[in-house]
Amino acid sequence: MSNLTTRPHRPRRALLGATGVVGGIALALAVPAMAGAHVTVSPDELAAGDHGVLTFSFSHGCGTSPTTALRVTMPDGLASVAPTLDGDWTIQVERGDDGLVTAVTYTALIPVPTDLRGAVSMSVGLDEDTPETLAFPVVQQCVEGATEWTQLAEKGEDPHDLDAPAPVVTVTGSVEDGHGTSAAPQPTADSDDDTLGIALGAGGLLAGVAALVVAVLALRRRA
Repeated sequence: MSNLTTRPHRPRRALLGATGVVGGIALALAVPAMAGAHVTVSPDELAAGDHGVLTFSFSHGCGTSPTTALRVTMPDGLASVAPTLDGDWTIQVERGDDGLVTAVTYTALIPVPTDLRGAVSMSVGLDEDTPETLAFPVVQQCVEGATEWTQLAEKGEDPHDLDAPAPVVTVTGSVEDGHGTSAAPQPTADSDDDTLGIALGAGGLLAGVAALVVAVLALRRRA
């Protein structure tokens, strides 16, 4: 009689254990993807009156759709903009009435899959009176759909809380003041996102392993 009452519970417990394993693995895979879902700029700090090369990178598409183009809008306060010629992208430059570059569109010769990192770059020059922050709104075009990375954090708001933050460069004191090119390298947005992604990915992986251990123990107890 006892066998008749306990055996029907085995498939259900096994199913629950398997569900825990699948859920844990899904969490381990999904968390790093969510953590890296941004278009970032590196370096994220330049000195007023200085110049440098900015690299805009991404490691995802629009959902699961490959990336076909990035359109980067220039903020006020840039004295010059020179997109970097790259064999993987074609470049279209838009200029205002004053001749200054207002936007640059990089179109991929081959759409960038969601599991590969893509990057474009440009040389920029800053004025002495460049604002303290430079926001570069980016529109990411994909085979299907598009994502507008244009949100800006309000004063006191954490940019990481935004769904689609625009890449931002902080402007420090001018080169003549002893800041800028001679300053020690600062952590970039890429390194911050990589660190966050690794940490969250490790947490997700541990959750998956824990679920697997619980499922195995449950199955062994019922074997």
